Amino acid sequence: MNARRANGGWARLRLLVPLLIALGCSDARTRAVSGLRGVQLSPAQAKPDFTLNDTDDRPFAFRTATSGVVTLLYFGYTNCPDVCPATLSSIAAALKAMPASEQDSVRVVFITTDPARDTSAHLRAWLNNFDPRFIGLSGTARDVNQIERSLGLPGSALEPMAAMPAGSHAMSYAVGHSAQVLAFSPDDSLRTEYPSGFSRDDWKNDLSRLLKIQSRK
Repeated sequence: MNARRANGGWARLRLLVPLLIALGCSDARTRAVSGLRGVQLSPAQAKPDFTLNDTDDRPFAFRTATSGVVTLLYFGYTNCPDVCPATLSSIAAALKAMPASEQDSVRVVFITTDPARDTSAHLRAWLNNFDPRFIGLSGTARDVNQIERSLGLPGSALEPMAAMPAGSHAMSYAVGHSAQVLAFSPDDSLRTEYPSGFSRDDWKNDLSRLLKIQSRK
C-alpha cells in the first residue's frame, strides 16, 4: 500500500470514529432499561445545565454537581399539602432500604416553586424531615419556570385560595406545579419520569436498576 492510499485510509478512519462514537451514544440513549417501573423516555434526553442557589446560599451547577450519579429532580414547595411530602417520603424510605454504597450514588434535588415563602433555612429544615442529604435549590420564579419548560414540564403558577382564618397566612395561596419526578442515570441522561403514586418498593427497584447504567466519566 502506498503512502497516499494509507493516508487516505487513515483520514477516512478519523472521520468515521466520531460518527461511530456518536451512533454508540445515540444507541445507548434509545435503549430501554429492562424492569423499570417508571415511564421511560425514548430517546433519553441530555441532562440540562442550569445554576440555582442551594440552602447554604451557594451556587449549585446542576449538571456538573450531579454528574455520574443517579439524580432525581423534583419541583414542589414546602406548603404542599399532599403530593410533595408523600413523594419525598417514598423516595427517602427507598434509599434507607438500599445498601450504603448505592445510597451514596444517588442525589435527590428538590427545586422550590415558591421562593417567596421557602427561604433557605425553611427549605433546609423541611427537607431534613425526609433525608438530610436531599438537596434544596431556589431561584426566581421566572428562572424556575424556564427550567421546568426546558424539561417539557408545565411552568408553576400561584393559585389564590379563599380567605383563611387569622394566623394562617402561610396558606393564603397554593402553587400549581408538575407532579413528575425526573430520573437521570449515571451517564447524565434523563431516562425516566415518575408521576405521583410510586411506592417505596417501586423506587428501590428503579434506583437499583438505574445505578447499573454505566457513567460516561
